[in-house]
Amino acid sequence: MDRATADLIVKAPKVLLHDHLDGGMRPSTVIELAQEQGYKDLPTTDPDELATWFTRGADRRNLELYLETFAHTVGVTQTKDGLIRAAAEAAEDLDNDGVVYAEVRFAPEQHISQGLTLDEVVEAVQEGFRIGSEGRTITVGTLCSAMRTAAHSLEIAELAIRHRDSGVVGFDIAGAEAGFPPTRHLAAFQLAMRENFHITIHAGEAFGLPSIAEALNYCGAERLGHGVRIMDDITFNPDGRAELGRLAAYVRDCRIPLEMCPTSNVNTGAADSIEDHPIGVLRKLRFRVTVNTDNRLMSNVKLSDEFVKLFDAFGYGWSDMEWLTLNAMKSAFWPFEQRLKIINEIIKPGYASLRDSNL
Repeated sequence: MDRATADLIVKAPKVLLHDHLDGGMRPSTVIELAQEQGYKDLPTTDPDELATWFTRGADRRNLELYLETFAHTVGVTQTKDGLIRAAAEAAEDLDNDGVVYAEVRFAPEQHISQGLTLDEVVEAVQEGFRIGSEGRTITVGTLCSAMRTAAHSLEIAELAIRHRDSGVVGFDIAGAEAGFPPTRHLAAFQLAMRENFHITIHAGEAFGLPSIAEALNYCGAERLGHGVRIMDDITFNPDGRAELGRLAAYVRDCRIPLEMCPTSNVNTGAADSIEDHPIGVLRKLRFRVTVNTDNRLMSNVKLSDEFVKLFDAFGYGWSDMEWLTLNAMKSAFWPFEQRLKIINEIIKPGYASLRDSNL
């Protein structure tokens, strides 16, 4: 791809639905917060070396190993100031990459080891997003994740719902998937459904169809975090025609959004390469796929980088990028009228301009 096209991809309006706060911090910030707080466990205090360490540690083709790298980013965000800074810089970095709407998720229960309450954690993150978004184009919504390996999900769902009027837009579970099905957290999901609150669930990344089926059929998931294993329910005839199983057909028929994270999925072993990533097939089959970063620090990736890779791997152009972006904005948990405003006043004019400039 020529440099001019890559630069335009950065400028193009983009929408991000799956991005982890503790997975997207600046290496320099991790180091500075560690120094301020007396955190001694970092493997290096050189920003470039630390960035390389995170990416090398995450890129081991295994989700559990990938998750090990988060100990340090979580370790330095146990204070109000640390959380505010991480959130503000996330909003700034995403805006600088052309993201006009983002939903950033984090697990409040992982940030209370130094005395913050769960409400104080959420309030600090919300304050950071407000500071980082001020005077910029970007709009940021927050997703509160419960750790699926723990037993605090009902408390986190209650927490998220308490803060729904200040920018928390949904509830999620995250963490190691195999052996920790979403139905272990049924009470939390049932509460969210009773409260008419939005639900997205990490499902179909490190575990297959049962995880996806439980997320949809028992837990009320409106979107699937990753969802790459839906491919297990799709077969291809000798003539290349796809045959969808009942679950895959249901996901497509209901337009259930798939929060796909190509680079991260390669890092965790959910896909062999970008060229082999299911997004290529699922886009052709017109599933509601969206493009996301997951963890910008660990995977050394921005949303514009993901699109550059997809342009190169699948021959995508501006119409594909606009389609994927509109999929994401339509699937966002932000209020409907405001979603329409972003679509009609920012996204569609932005891509019309890009197409005109490439005629």
